[in-house]
Amino acid sequence: MASSWDNRVAFVVRYLYDIDCNGYLDAHDFHCLALRSCVLEGKGECSKARLQKYQHIMLSLWEEIAQMADFDKDGIVTVDEFKQAVMNCCVGRRYEDFPQAMKAFIESNFRMIDLNSDGILALEEYRYDCVQRIVLEDIKIIDEAYYSLLNVS
Repeated sequence: MASSWDNRVAFVVRYLYDIDCNGYLDAHDFHCLALRSCVLEGKGECSKARLQKYQHIMLSLWEEIAQMADFDKDGIVTVDEFKQAVMNCCVGRRYEDFPQAMKAFIESNFRMIDLNSDGILALEEYRYDCVQRIVLEDIKIIDEAYYSLLNVS
């Protein structure tokens, strides 16, 4: 049950998008995500050009998410609203058919995790990313999650 679809989508909202940890998504999260992405991809360096690129990506993503998921038009997207939007727009579709801003977000997050830029997420890179996002006391949890993603026992 821990790896159910609902839990996976809730994890994405909580640990990837809801950067200010207030329990919902809004434009503020995506402004902060732009800066975070710029600094992480630049390994501490944040050029004006890269920041502008990420601001465009993240604000476009927010606008797209808000359009797809802010069903009550209150300026925030709850976990339940986000789950419904993902179900409506992504489930059962090929990656190529995802909304453009969502693909850009996925690709930029991959680049931030791929520390050596080789196009492969190694165990060490996965560990590094995980400990930045969540508090854990046993590395085995991270390693087991990594290997389960690879379908390796």
